[in-house]
Amino acid sequence: MKFFVSVVMFFLLLNCFTAAQTLIRDSCKTAAAKDPNLKYDLCVQSFEQDPQSKSATSLSGLVLASTNNAASKTINVKGIVETILKSKKYAPGTESTIRTCVKLYDDANDSLKEALTNVKSGDYRSANVHLSAALDEPGTCEDGFKEKHVKSPVTNENNVLFQKILIPLAFTNMF
Repeated sequence: MKFFVSVVMFFLLLNCFTAAQTLIRDSCKTAAAKDPNLKYDLCVQSFEQDPQSKSATSLSGLVLASTNNAASKTINVKGIVETILKSKKYAPGTESTIRTCVKLYDDANDSLKEALTNVKSGDYRSANVHLSAALDEPGTCEDGFKEKHVKSPVTNENNVLFQKILIPLAFTNMF
């Protein structure tokens, strides 16, 4: 009898996992079709690497998971920039730009926290506004380096962060 229950539980879990995978792939496909800046593969990969999203059963669950993921990535990138600042491993004349980037990540994180509150209450329109604000920050950081005609030390991180924020933003546009 225990074996039978174990087999049934296994297939139920497998079914839930398959349903979550289908939800993720279908949602990323729809979002990428509507927003040419969204990279389908990165969208799927982002969810597949996040345990919270694997239990999502709806688009709203994916919005919540991806917004949390974007907030985590924002904190991660801010930490990288703070380490660069502390180690003084940056181009001459760019310290103020790096400090500005740290503030921009704080602003993005604040916007993402507001978006999370909105998502939890089902207010996707307000979440969209806050996600849009957060989405601007990695590009604004990059622009600071371009204005000084120097290569940003965090271009790759900012590009990934942009995508991580774009995912929940694109998903809120699907409601």
